[in-house]
Amino acid sequence: MESLIDRLLSNLNNFADLGRQRAFELGNPYYYTEAGDGDYWRKEMPNGDIYLVLFDIEYDDKGHALKIIDTFKKKIN
Repeated sequence: MESLIDRLLSNLNNFADLGRQRAFELGNPYYYTEAGDGDYWRKEMPNGDIYLVLFDIEYDDKGHALKIIDTFKKKIN
């Protein structure tokens, strides 16, 4: 019998979908890259709006991420 781990690892694209779903459940945006966007990232909001942004991550002295600071470039849709 195939384990849950084996099924998840058989299609690694599931992880991005699960991350997106969890971000939206928490009311957070989901960041991802697309070919042709250069150094910019796409920021998808739970309501479906997508923005092109640059972002930086602020870390504490232990190296843990504290917050994401993004700089808006343009709305895509």
